[in-house]
Amino acid sequence: MKKILFSILVLTTSVAAIAQQQNLSNSTKPIHAEEPPVDGYTVKTDIENRKVVPYANIRQTDVAYQKRVWREIDLREKLNKAFASPKSRLIDILINAVMNGELTAYDPTPSENDPNGDSFKNVLPTDQVMARFGGDSVLVEEYNENNEVISSRYESRTFSGENIVKFRIKEDWIFDKQRSVFEPRIIGIAPLITPQIPGMESTAGMNTSGDAGYDPFDPFAVQPEQQEVTNSDVALPVQDNSFTPQVDPTPAFWIYFPEARHILVNKEVVNRNNDATGLSYDDVFIKRMFASYIVKESNPEDLRIKDYIANDVERLYESERIKKTLMDWEQDLWSY
Repeated sequence: MKKILFSILVLTTSVAAIAQQQNLSNSTKPIHAEEPPVDGYTVKTDIENRKVVPYANIRQTDVAYQKRVWREIDLREKLNKAFASPKSRLIDILINAVMNGELTAYDPTPSENDPNGDSFKNVLPTDQVMARFGGDSVLVEEYNENNEVISSRYESRTFSGENIVKFRIKEDWIFDKQRSVFEPRIIGIAPLITPQIPGMESTAGMNTSGDAGYDPFDPFAVQPEQQEVTNSDVALPVQDNSFTPQVDPTPAFWIYFPEARHILVNKEVVNRNNDATGLSYDDVFIKRMFASYIVKESNPEDLRIKDYIANDVERLYESERIKKTLMDWEQDLWSY
């Protein structure tokens, strides 16, 4: 019996040694492996195999307080830089999942059955998703020596999410008296785009380097290179009294967050300070590891903050006031 156990132990050790030799990162001599070598000394398989941890069940009779708020996440803020990392960009993850049929995109256009466009009532067809970002093809025309169009064709172009700098999230703050927990539950997430409307030809406040064909609102467009300005090129600013319409970013589509969790849980977030954190996008949203500001709270008039406050700074103060109101409600709950 001892000989059998010893033989099994030797066989197991040999198999483990052979398996380690196949990994080029741990080998001491060149090995011609059929598969590509491991990029590093460890393989991150925990992210790929993770499953969504479900929320605790909440009964309607246990909801003692509920408040709905809409937030915006600006990727230009330092805390949100990971959302725009080229290695794992959030907009690329959502677009790929929608185009592959793994997520459902909902139309943000207000309608009769969905006045605000964020209630996940109308499904946005897949072929219209890319059209919200400027389309997935470009018309190329050929001219002759007389500057006449002789032929035209469509060429596909790769989507780039570099120009998507804001996301909007819709969430509910709920106090569960059964568990005595006051927590937020994200309902939906939407990338924000600036629509093109007549009158937006004016480039006030934009890059006016003179590059023909560059559209600052087109996510597919290649941004022109910044040129150094010498003293001889400096010119006095020209007073422009022409009216420039103010266009606010609008959702391209809405994603139901509970459905998106099954995709985000397997997507790792790039960390600037440590490559071994193992945080997924689901962890970032659930643990609230992002910076945001409130743009609307539920109210009888269905008003946004910008509808009753015109000054941008005052809007931020109002956003902080709403945040403090939510926190104070929980603190006052436990005061004696």
